[in-house]
Amino acid sequence: MANAEREERPERPAESDGTAHLFKALGKQIKVLRERAGLSQKDLGLAAHCGEDLISAMERGVRTPQPEFLIRVDPLLGGCGVLCAAVDEVREALARARTRHPDWFRNYARVEAEALALHDYSNQAVPGLLQTEEYARSIFTQRQPFLDEETIEKRVADRLDRQRIFERWPAPTMTYVLEEVVLQRPIGGRAAHGRQLRQLLRIGQMRTVTLQVMPTNREEHPSLDVSFIMLTPKGRQQVAYTEAYGHPRLITDPDEVRVFSERYGIIRSQALTPRESLMLIEKMLGEL
Repeated sequence: MANAEREERPERPAESDGTAHLFKALGKQIKVLRERAGLSQKDLGLAAHCGEDLISAMERGVRTPQPEFLIRVDPLLGGCGVLCAAVDEVREALARARTRHPDWFRNYARVEAEALALHDYSNQAVPGLLQTEEYARSIFTQRQPFLDEETIEKRVADRLDRQRIFERWPAPTMTYVLEEVVLQRPIGGRAAHGRQLRQLLRIGQMRTVTLQVMPTNREEHPSLDVSFIMLTPKGRQQVAYTEAYGHPRLITDPDEVRVFSERYGIIRSQALTPRESLMLIEKMLGEL
């Protein structure tokens, strides 16, 4: 199992519902209005209380402009209601988009989006929710057998769209433990690797996220066989998710879930502290 593999089975043509064209068109409109207003992406991000990277991703059509965002920035950009007029269509498109994932992944995607808590242990790749666009594209491009370009772009867009979970409020409780070797593997090349490390630093500094690194030199380890995720869905008991050789499994049996919960607790106790983990990532960046 690998977080990087979770979305990679072939999709059916019916899953292409045209929503990507809507979001790309909106992205172009946002860019035109921003440039007419004489604002940089950083300026708009500051005014709209979001990151410059998010503005860039929305303008390129790889992140979904949320209805609340469109309502907020329309007057900032002098849109005269142009962006607000698209709110209903965006809401409908987002509702349709909830079913665009492959059947095997769809249930997990829904549970993840609504989770009250998410705890992720990864031993092969940076978790999808933490990946930069470059890292995600490299993962999908390198996958064997090869995916076509259209599928790669859709997978990248879907992966980045899932990262809207960081914008939720109240925010879910989120913790991550990554094996040190995951941070050492320069997926996408040296420059892309550096940007991925900086992304981990940024997310690891969020007060709603705890990020830890499991050092490779640890002599004991309770879960060398599989990566896994612990989820607490809204209104339900905690569940676990694993994937091995392309076979996903959402685990709801309380006894099985307890085993993964205990494993995760041991892993966290053996990993570096959050502060030590961020210091290690900073050190890796300095050595690039």
